[in-house]
Parts: sequence; structure tokens; C-alpha cells
Amino acid sequence: MKCLVLIIVFSILLAGCATSPPRQVDNICSIFTEKTGWYGAAKKSQKRWGSSIPLMMAFMHQESRFVSKAKPPRDKIFGIIPGPRKSSAYGYSQAQDGTWKWYKKSTGNWSADRDNFQDAIDFIGWYNNKTKEINGVRLGNASSLYLAYHEGHGGFKRKTYNQKDWLKSVAKKVARRTATYSKQLKTCEKRLQSSGSSFSFWPFG
Repeated sequence: MKCLVLIIVFSILLAGCATSPPRQVDNICSIFTEKTGWYGAAKKSQKRWGSSIPLMMAFMHQESRFVSKAKPPRDKIFGIIPGPRKSSAYGYSQAQDGTWKWYKKSTGNWSADRDNFQDAIDFIGWYNNKTKEINGVRLGNASSLYLAYHEGHGGFKRKTYNQKDWLKSVAKKVARRTATYSKQLKTCEKRLQSSGSSFSFWPFG
């Protein structure tokens, strides 16, 4: 009986570690060292869709700070009572319900979950690839890709971001983080590849 209790407690602790955000979200080497398997998942998405690992990780940092079950804040009714959330965005990538359904149908990854890192990083790569196809944005243009990610492909085409100076500032910040992550990754990628951090259980791609 004691052994069973210990196993259950140990399993809960492991589950908590698996879903908690990285301790140092500003350093991509620290993230991948702490979260075994994340580098491998990001590498698969890069190979499949063409977006760089630093770019996709910069998107995820901006959207959720790597919190697996992140949700938008609720509006306040009369400034006190919690009301509905601003959107259906959820998870690492903050994908909305409709866009997530589109992703699953497009890729055949029907079991995908937004609070699963491997699925979420693949979603970001997939969406950026769609932005390239639909809007003609280069996969190296982090700022424009983020604007399309936030506004949707139709909104990006209509240039709705031009009425949102705050959003253009955020897009520039994402581009700067992409550059920072890129420099950091160059210092540790060989180690990640040789240490087994590139291994991933994800079956798609």
C-alpha cells in the first residue's frame, strides 16, 4: 500500500514538472536543457514547415511565456465581476478554437492538444507556412509573420495592424527576441543534438 501511495505521489510530481513553464524563459539554451524533448519537437517543426526554432520559440514566449494552459484574462463586469474571456485562445500557442480545428484538419493530427508543447510548436510552424502561402511573407520575417499570427491572414492582408501601434511594437519585440534566441542557440545546439535532447516521441512529420 505504501509503495502504491509513493508511486501516485511521484507520478503527480512528474506531471507537475512536465507542465510547469521553464525557469529561465529568456534563454533558449536553458529552456531546452531543462525541458527534455522540447528541442526535438521544435526541430521537427522546423524541418516540416520551414520556420526557424528561435522564431517559433519567440512566438511562444510572447503568446504564453510557455505556460501550457494559458488563457486570455476575463473582462470585468462593473469592474468587479469576472466576465467572459476576450477570445477562445488557449495553451502554449494561444491558438483559437477555429484556427486549431483548421490545423488539425489540415495536418491530420486529430489528437493534437493546445496544452501539449509538441503540438503547439508544430501549430506555430504550420501557421507561419500558411502565412507564406497566403500572404507571401518570408519565413525569416519575424515581425510580419507575428502580425499575421495575431491579426489572421485576412486581417494582415487588410493591414489592420496599422491602427494598432502597440501591436507593431510587440511584433518588433518578437523579432528582437528571435535574434537573441538565434545567437543563444548557436552556442548550445551541438550539445543539444549530442545529448539526446533532440529526441521526441511525437509521431507526426
